[in-house]
Amino acid sequence: MTKSNLLFLGIQGDDNLQSMLVGTIMRKIKSRTWKKQRYFKLQDDFMTIWYKSKKAGNTHSTFSVSDLEAIREGHQSEVLLSIADEFPADRCFTLVFRGRRGNLDLVAESSEEAQSWVRGMRKLIENLENMGEREKLDQWIGDWFKKADKNNDGRMNFKEVRDLLKMMNVDMNEQHAHRLFTTADKSQTGTLEDDEFVLFYKMLTQRDDVLRLLNAMTFDGFLMYLGSVEGSIFNPQWLGIFQDMNQPLCHYFISSSHNTYLMEDQLRGQSSVEGYIRALSRGCRCVEVDCWDGANGEPIVYHGHTFTSKILFKDVVTAVGNYAFKASEYPVILSIENHCGVEQQRVMAQHLNHILGDKLLKSTLDGKAPSRLPSPEDLKGKILLKAKKIGGLEESFNEMAEDSQTGELSDEDEVADIEEENQHRESVRRRVKKSKQRLSKELVHFSNFKHSRIHSKSYEVASFTESKARKHLREAGADFVHHNSRQLTRIYPSGFRTDSSNFNPQEMWNVGCQIVALNFQTAGEGMDLNDGLFRQNNSCGYVLKPRFMREAEKFDPETPHEREGYQPVVLTIQVISGQQLPKVNIKEGSIVDPLVRVEIHGVPMDQAKQETRYIDNNGFNPVWYDTLRFTIHTPELAMVRFVVEDYDKTSRNDFVGQYTLPLICMQQ
Repeated sequence: MTKSNLLFLGIQGDDNLQSMLVGTIMRKIKSRTWKKQRYFKLQDDFMTIWYKSKKAGNTHSTFSVSDLEAIREGHQSEVLLSIADEFPADRCFTLVFRGRRGNLDLVAESSEEAQSWVRGMRKLIENLENMGEREKLDQWIGDWFKKADKNNDGRMNFKEVRDLLKMMNVDMNEQHAHRLFTTADKSQTGTLEDDEFVLFYKMLTQRDDVLRLLNAMTFDGFLMYLGSVEGSIFNPQWLGIFQDMNQPLCHYFISSSHNTYLMEDQLRGQSSVEGYIRALSRGCRCVEVDCWDGANGEPIVYHGHTFTSKILFKDVVTAVGNYAFKASEYPVILSIENHCGVEQQRVMAQHLNHILGDKLLKSTLDGKAPSRLPSPEDLKGKILLKAKKIGGLEESFNEMAEDSQTGELSDEDEVADIEEENQHRESVRRRVKKSKQRLSKELVHFSNFKHSRIHSKSYEVASFTESKARKHLREAGADFVHHNSRQLTRIYPSGFRTDSSNFNPQEMWNVGCQIVALNFQTAGEGMDLNDGLFRQNNSCGYVLKPRFMREAEKFDPETPHEREGYQPVVLTIQVISGQQLPKVNIKEGSIVDPLVRVEIHGVPMDQAKQETRYIDNNGFNPVWYDTLRFTIHTPELAMVRFVVEDYDKTSRNDFVGQYTLPLICMQQ
């Protein structure tokens, strides 16, 4: 099996991979002072990288090539930038992992060795991406075989098989397991070799739930279909760009990040350009930059009045310039919260102009003040600035970015938010450039939707904390929807969320708020819904709002049945089975008791949850056949979230996994 995989990969003759098999000493860098030598080596499976300290007896570490998302060459992380004077860029590279695992910064002994690893790793990632479903399955089985073959003799005895079943979440009667083992042991040696183990695995994974459904396809063919794009619950028709991208910006939900520079909490966490790279790589189209006066005349970015670490504004702008359009060609909005004095505002303007160049939108598209917002299509490849400014666009659309940065007030001030949420108001004062330009509170303060409808301009953006937005949507939901059909609204987390937790974005989407800013670094329901909504339309970060939210007709999410064209939908889901669920409880011998919860997130009438029963001690191939039914009143706004949990009768269930998608993107 391993041999056929290698033939398929066609990589045995590759010089870079051959030298990786031999191994290399490289420095692992964690900070300017932590630089330690490690021996790195590619394993014979061409899938695992093994590394250990040069000191004898130290434990080793491994990671799989499948865990890697990208390889960045040169000084492309804060850590490597901090040692740029010591190690040249051509010896440095960064391994970026999927999910929330930290990056690995490495320095090779020579530029040739660095190149060898960079090219070799990219080749392995590319091969993995080109693998078919069958090869992926073979690879997966091979990985389990290696984990269980404790003495590395290429065979598995019955004890190793028993341990493997526990690792794989199978609680199986010992006699039954022994019967399967003996049947698979064709050579009658008391051990299983490659092909015998595959046979054992096939018997173990016999799928009666699938056999019950088979009419026209072979068993293997149907399994391959289930694992393919065509067999996915997400309709492949909606994966590419399928929406009209020529509507004004306010007609789209826009994937948006809050305090993008933070990697952890809001009080003591690390600030990093990595936050911008990760958010933009996930299709985020609105990122936030909090600017403060820094040393040596250089503006810095951090969460003001806290102990979060500081990074340079120019490094943030460079990262945005480099990564803005890798995942999507549609516009990126830089939401600038400006606390800088006039001198460093000028430096900010210089950096923006110099680093972003033509990508930076410096004037309206036709040089006139617009009557409506331009479209994502109009603004392809452009970076927009969103910040507070004195006077209207009409007075100043000819000004360059430098002048448009003057006289700014911070867009949000979390201390002020907290005070406001405590029913205590204090004026927020900021220095401005010219004495004649006094920034009156009225210019920047939102009063109500009626006032806004008469006085505000299409290019003005209202910013609300989550609690203020909730107050508006409770008191005037239909007016909020109408306001958002003409203008952009940004919602951001309460200042009390010091742990970087997220609010539920759905209630903000229900009234058409476009820029719903979330803490991208925090996994959980909020980001699951965000990832689910923006999975459609080529994950480009823009999703067209339903027609009834873009037009002047009245829509109130509290009374969806009153809208024109109201048509509820009945969603029926039969949860049949699950395969190879991961272990979540680290207790020895513990096996998952899985249940599936289906959640509907949408307008208040649609919010619902239903669960299957839990299956005792079977994370390997649990079968439910439970049917769940929901009536959905506004299908255009509904999100469906599937959650798998490990049932626990004495404490909170453990989270196993989830998948979220818009109801309209589901296929039968």
